[in-house]
Amino acid sequence: MLVKRVVTSILLLGGLLLVLWANSFFPAFAIAAAICALMGAWEFYRMVGASGKGRPVLWLGLALTLLFVIAPTLKWDHSSGILISIAVVAPLLWVMLRRDHRDAFSSWAFTLAGILYLGWLSSRYTALIRLDDGYKWVVLALFCTFASDTTAYFVGRLLGRHKMAPSISPAKTWEGAAGGLAGAIILGSLTAWILKLPLSLWQAVLLAAATSVFAQAGDLVESLFKRNMGAKDSGHALPGHGGMLDRVDGIVFAGLVVYYYVIWHG
Repeated sequence: MLVKRVVTSILLLGGLLLVLWANSFFPAFAIAAAICALMGAWEFYRMVGASGKGRPVLWLGLALTLLFVIAPTLKWDHSSGILISIAVVAPLLWVMLRRDHRDAFSSWAFTLAGILYLGWLSSRYTALIRLDDGYKWVVLALFCTFASDTTAYFVGRLLGRHKMAPSISPAKTWEGAAGGLAGAIILGSLTAWILKLPLSLWQAVLLAAATSVFAQAGDLVESLFKRNMGAKDSGHALPGHGGMLDRVDGIVFAGLVVYYYVIWHG
């Protein structure tokens, strides 16, 4: 399992670098982000359906997830409010038209949750890469997340003693979380320096630390969701990692931190 996890991580990193290079010629990053978001959304809705806790409107959830992700690339700069309105109203109308209304509101709520979780959050990356030096900020967000996830995993396995959230994810420890925070700070600061991002050392440290905290929170959120759905992994698309949702859970949360830092601080 460890070998599979490492090999998959190396392949994903290589694929990311290839996508960022190809983005100079065509919107490769938006395409890759859309594929990841759609895979994650499909796994999200599949788990809900298998749990029997709702019947999400799959086709509508996937379509709106895709629209959210590609909207920044298409320069629909004022579309967020419209898309959110459609995401709220359209699934509600659709479940109302069903003959069986027993799970209408849970089905609507899960449909909307999947759209916002995978569509809206992922769209912060496609919006981020459009900004000045956007690809550098994307690299920073992703590298901080990867460093946080990797160091938390290994430090937790080696030194983990104190459970962080045993009712949500029994394997996670405070030692692992601290290791993830340290790993993100080290690699994040180094990445910011190499890419010559307009960050002082203390800004790079704080941004990397915040990114790690949000990434680990995103991981816990997905663990809680899987526990509620009675699932161990979201899928088997990525050997050693589980499904796509298992891989992007922290990434989509981390993107919020970097995107709004750039927007608010220029």
